[in-house]
Amino acid sequence: MGILNAVEGTMERWIDLAWSKVHPRQQQGAVVSILRRECDERALILERGRTVVPNSFTVELPRQSHARLAPEEPQLGLFLAHEVHRHAAEQGYSFAGPVAVDLRPAQEAVPGRFRILSRITPAATTDHHRRP
Repeated sequence: MGILNAVEGTMERWIDLAWSKVHPRQQQGAVVSILRRECDERALILERGRTVVPNSFTVELPRQSHARLAPEEPQLGLFLAHEVHRHAAEQGYSFAGPVAVDLRPAQEAVPGRFRILSRITPAATTDHHRRP
């Protein structure tokens, strides 16, 4: 377990450094908080003991911020997805499919502002028994 904690700590420090290029630390915390809140507020109780939450998130950043974070985008997405997984485990939530967090440039330029969109996206399934 010590190796996993060390890797996780290194990843968090690296993400902090990357995010600090664009936004103050409190905004990174705000993004994580909003992702958690999206899960809490959009939770669907399917049956006793099974609550499904959004698993597909888009973080819209101002264009300039997104351009600066672009080289670290895959790692940032993984880090944020990990934070969503952690929150879901703490709350007993489940997902309809894999968790993905994508960073995109916002269509509307509002300096220093970001927006998070979320949805429940089922895992892709293939029907091998379907006839053409």
